[in-house]
Amino acid sequence: MNNTTIRFATEKDASLILGFIKALAEYENMSGDVIATEELLKQEIFEKHHAEVIFALEDGKEVGFALYFHNFSTFLGRSGIYLEDLFVLPAKRGKGHGKALLKFLAKTALERGCGRLEWSCLNWNKPSIDFYLSLGAVPLEDWTIYRLTGKTLEDMAK
Repeated sequence: MNNTTIRFATEKDASLILGFIKALAEYENMSGDVIATEELLKQEIFEKHHAEVIFALEDGKEVGFALYFHNFSTFLGRSGIYLEDLFVLPAKRGKGHGKALLKFLAKTALERGCGRLEWSCLNWNKPSIDFYLSLGAVPLEDWTIYRLTGKTLEDMAK
């Protein structure tokens, strides 16, 4: 077993959260898409409670994070947890930190009466896909994610 501990983020962690988001974006070749700021994260996560963040710690130092929120399944008639981001620093991968974060979220889902834990993964990210499959996660082959953002979202709202 590893020496991972998990802790919930506090408002004082906004800079750390943003740092992990930027590191994830760099890994995914999407650095140009990050427009989040510390202030925006403070507002959305800690004031409006739109999401939650946990950290994986190794010897007291944050080495990974997960950002998640509740969604709802009409078929199950219950909420679920949607994992928006899971990221472990490259030098700390393979030590069980990602698994510890997912185990914590699975326990949290059950404690909160949720019917499922789900997330998306980029199709090219074979290391992550292999990791998720090794845990027993099942890809939803028949589903495609659709998204409205920016001007398209604004136009739809008119």
